[in-house]
Amino acid sequence: MEVKVLEVNKTLPFDPTLLTVNISLRQVEEIALSISQRCHVSGVNEIAWALRALMLTDLTTLAGDDTAANVRRLCLRACYPFEPQFFDKYFERALLSDVHTAAVCVYPARVKDAYGALQQYDMLDKVAIAAVATGFPTGQYGLQTRLQEISHAILAGATEIDIVINRQLALVGDWEALYNEVVLMRSACGERAHLKTILAIGELGTMENVYKAAMVCMLAGADFIKTSTGKEAVNATLPVGLVMIFAIQEFKRRTCQIVGLKPAGGVRTVRDAIAWMTLVNETLGMRWLRPSRFRFGASGLLDDIERVVRSGVAKLEAEEAAKLKSSAPELPKDSAAESFCKELRKKQEAE
Repeated sequence: MEVKVLEVNKTLPFDPTLLTVNISLRQVEEIALSISQRCHVSGVNEIAWALRALMLTDLTTLAGDDTAANVRRLCLRACYPFEPQFFDKYFERALLSDVHTAAVCVYPARVKDAYGALQQYDMLDKVAIAAVATGFPTGQYGLQTRLQEISHAILAGATEIDIVINRQLALVGDWEALYNEVVLMRSACGERAHLKTILAIGELGTMENVYKAAMVCMLAGADFIKTSTGKEAVNATLPVGLVMIFAIQEFKRRTCQIVGLKPAGGVRTVRDAIAWMTLVNETLGMRWLRPSRFRFGASGLLDDIERVVRSGVAKLEAEEAAKLKSSAPELPKDSAAESFCKELRKKQEAE
């Protein structure tokens, strides 16, 4: 197995001054709702946004009945979500090699299966392998066991580790102890895997705790902060996402270190995804809407993406047929679709 050295975030000294915060829940909810409603898309623009969401997705299976066959099917769908000829009329086939999910996310025991499947499809350099670890989803295991689970997943081929934080330390306010644990997890990942820290926001109690947990994880060297395991009663919500974005902005201002964001759990439709992408675009900027800085953790989102894209293309074909029948002049392509294609071209040229 080829060992790659990745660019990862550095561990910074624990700084309690970064944990001072007061948050108005009502204001956060109002701001998040207002920002997320600023983007209304339809037609070819909706197709372009749906495909962008696809390319930001960690396609996930975390079920007790996962098998090697399940994981192979997951990897096939992650690498080739659409047949090439489907887009020939509206997109360039040469660009479709970049239309795939950002990663597949599985349990450590299934990482070897994912590695073998992606190797077979020659997609190891394009689709990352993420593994949930450290006693997912509860984190209620001994520290050494959690660290060993990280090492096991990396040795099997994982290049991203989604760890769960110790919520009891957050709930009692022992932030330095939480920092020390995440530092050890960062060290266990080394430069062989990116570290995504799952805050499990539904079990932290307050927005202040969400902010502080995010700061602690970023100080410890997290490459991403992630909302949820998807197993809690409350998972990814826009107000929580906004609080985590505030933490990312302040951390960048104080340390010049960039940390990504990953909402997980509850993002099931393209409309949900567009609301999140709008929130990120309006606060962190368009440059954040790339796999190195933003991900969706989802198992069902791809179903809705496929539905939106296929129905959207069918509608475009019907509209074009109607225009040809009436001999109306052809309308110019929407800017979102054009910019989407240009981004893929630039990526291919850079490679």
